[in-house]
Amino acid sequence: MSAPITSIYAALGAVLILALGLNVSIHRRTRGIGLGEGAHGELCRVVRAHANTVEYLPLALLLLLLLEVNGTAAWLLHAFGAALIGARIGYAQGLLTHGPGVSLGRFLGTLVTWSVMAATALMLLWRAMFGA
Repeated sequence: MSAPITSIYAALGAVLILALGLNVSIHRRTRGIGLGEGAHGELCRVVRAHANTVEYLPLALLLLLLLEVNGTAAWLLHAFGAALIGARIGYAQGLLTHGPGVSLGRFLGTLVTWSVMAATALMLLWRAMFGA
């Protein structure tokens, strides 16, 4: 089985997760905190930016992979993949630069991530039920 399109977005997602994880490590090290957030609001946001990406990205990539394996058009896979990575970057950027309040990056990042996941899940269900 070959999945070159999903591989691109999985690799980009891994780079994003690694960058956000490194950011967590740097913030913990500079504050001398080995575990948790130590009641530091900024560190809490850094941890959540990483954790939120880890929570959503794997399932979204699995859905993308299943669509690719089932022969979905390349342009649609790229649209979903690019939207997903852009959304995750937007979410992290919004949380890290605008603090705990409302931000356009967090809002759009969440909306697009959920939309991609919903659309890919519905496509998979449709194919499973109707073979189309």
